Amino acid sequence: MIITLHHEDQAYEADLSKPYDISIPFLPGSRGVNCFYAPPVEITPVVAGDFIGDTKKGGLVNFKNVKFNPHGNGTHTECVGHIATKKYSINASLKKFHYLARLISVSPETIKNGDQVITFRQIKKLKKLITTEALIIRTLPNDTDKKQRKYSGSNPPYLDHKAIRFLVDQGVQHLLVDLPSVDREEDGGKLLAHKAFWEYPSLVRKNATITELIYVPDKIKDGLFLLTIGIAPFDLDATPSKPLLYKLKALKKSQ
Repeated sequence: MIITLHHEDQAYEADLSKPYDISIPFLPGSRGVNCFYAPPVEITPVVAGDFIGDTKKGGLVNFKNVKFNPHGNGTHTECVGHIATKKYSINASLKKFHYLARLISVSPETIKNGDQVITFRQIKKLKKLITTEALIIRTLPNDTDKKQRKYSGSNPPYLDHKAIRFLVDQGVQHLLVDLPSVDREEDGGKLLAHKAFWEYPSLVRKNATITELIYVPDKIKDGLFLLTIGIAPFDLDATPSKPLLYKLKALKKSQ
């Protein structure tokens, strides 16, 4: 299926039959990505008397319980409810699911304390590219072990809250990153980047979202894409998600 869409007086085509999946699945045990010391995913069959919900063990159907942490075990999309005292649900906050998105690649800089940070200076230099409601940041180097990496206790790269504030000022409503968090792993509870993105607690951008722990393969080049954010309808601050990218083909303008 081919669709046509417009952005800044330019028409594009997208083939919906050819998505790029940039999500990391929630895998059981040690096979999956992990951060913030979250317990690994557990998938177990329901057992009730003679019934077992596992066809490999003689059951008629697969009927399994799943235990996971949406923030620590795979790609997830979160809303301001992640940091707010008032309840906000991602299922209610995410109102639309299709966006024009810009993919950029950035090498975090090493600051004085040794942290790897995406800085305000780096993001400001890309100002002319940040024209879409959704922004996807791929960090470099882009090793494939991001899909199984154990981040806990490793102080992964993060974003300077001033860079986040700049993105908000540019109109970014949906931010996607291949990191465990936009904030430092241990920051004493400041959560400056999260608060800057959601303008919490003063204005509260309740329909803005952050998607973390994505993985964008090198074969996908920086540029404009059609983005779809698929979520599970959990009544929580965050949910496992499946962001998909569709390549855009610019159409010639009619004379």
